[in-house]
Amino acid sequence: MRTDKPEAEILLIDSGKIVESCMWNAHRELSDTLLIKIEDLLSKYGKSSSDLSGVAVYSGPGSFTGLRIGVSVANTLAYSLSVPIWSLNENQWQKLPDLDVSNDTKIVVPEYGQAATVTQPRK
Repeated sequence: MRTDKPEAEILLIDSGKIVESCMWNAHRELSDTLLIKIEDLLSKYGKSSSDLSGVAVYSGPGSFTGLRIGVSVANTLAYSLSVPIWSLNENQWQKLPDLDVSNDTKIVVPEYGQAATVTQPRK
């Protein structure tokens, strides 16, 4: 999954081939739509999250909030399903589905690329 910009993307990979990709303008609705899109994509192929054998997530750099949401969902899925998780940067994302499955990790940490810009509250 990739959630670093307003257009979120998820891929379903099976036997080293991209079965399908789903891209949508998630922007401010990412937290509301991400799990729904994952479930919809899996159910289209008669699968559920319990059928996942691993999770790959783009870890940055990119949108602070988008990366936090995507990485949190990916870490939660991997942990709850006891499957490997892979942290991908731009170069690795471009090479999917040729993922080095021997290089998984226990938890992914977002890599924002710079300090977060925090604005003052309006009220």
